[in-house]
Amino acid sequence: ILNNHPEVLIFGEDAGKIGDVNQGLEGLQQKYGTQRVSDTGIREATIIGQGIGLAMRGLRPIAEIQYLDYLLYGLQIMSDDLATLRYRTFGKQKAPLIIRTRGHRLEGIWHSGSPMGGIINNIRGIHVLVPRNMTKAAGFYNTLLQGDDPALVIECLNGYRLKEELPSNFGEFTTPIGVVEKIRQGKDITVVSYGSTLRIVQEVAKELMQIGIDIEIIDAQSLLPFDINHDTLKSVAKTNRLLIVDEDVPGGASAYLLNEIIEKQNAYEYLDSKPITLTAKKIDGGFNERLEQIAHSNPGSPLADRYGGSTKSIKDVKTRRL
Repeated sequence: ILNNHPEVLIFGEDAGKIGDVNQGLEGLQQKYGTQRVSDTGIREATIIGQGIGLAMRGLRPIAEIQYLDYLLYGLQIMSDDLATLRYRTFGKQKAPLIIRTRGHRLEGIWHSGSPMGGIINNIRGIHVLVPRNMTKAAGFYNTLLQGDDPALVIECLNGYRLKEELPSNFGEFTTPIGVVEKIRQGKDITVVSYGSTLRIVQEVAKELMQIGIDIEIIDAQSLLPFDINHDTLKSVAKTNRLLIVDEDVPGGASAYLLNEIIEKQNAYEYLDSKPITLTAKKIDGGFNERLEQIAHSNPGSPLADRYGGSTKSIKDVKTRRL
């Protein structure tokens, strides 16, 4: 992207010298210079504001927010300024800012929550893209640079640990916006998910086949907009059942998806049972392995209640929170 688009520049916390916290930009500052790839201070609101200003002046900035949880500090500017710019100026101004972030590994005080429900309901007017792996993410960046819409791309932290087939056409392949992908055919139930939890659904699908349950898996890929072709409706019409899985709190992004599928796509006409959402717990508590161990050894304590009661192992809690 930096080679093909001289108007692109990338900046954020640790984006420059070390190539972001997960080394997705490793070596790019040395190759393209400190003006194209640069570090900023710890100030998310300024990073977003800087990106809006640069985008309005014809550049194509990619503003890095280190983790999804920190996006909250720039949410007001995204909501009031970026999302409404075209509307407020009657289409006369644009700011095709790309905001890049990463989230959800269920570890650490600030990295185990999911503010997705709040995000998608506060920044209408900005694409919210949730690729399940890095190839899909790269495709989204290529797509966005072909247009003028602002977007938030949320890469999943666990995705950095995956081995993927190396594309041969970097900078060319695209991921469509607003289009779901059916990644497993099934006949018994439609399961919709995205990001990190999607891979858990894929693992569970193999286990369910052992007891004769054949699930169809749909990757949302894009939350704003969601499924413009109504492919989820076609799946529900076949399976007659629906489960939505994500790691937000109950009533968050899963409720949004339920509204999109049941009410807007009228999928209720094909359901043989009520639709179900499987989410994280209703408290957005920070995950802490040491506290988890204390809770396990004291099943009657408040800690045990917060972290899921008497559990067999830390792994069980990680799984059950999903």
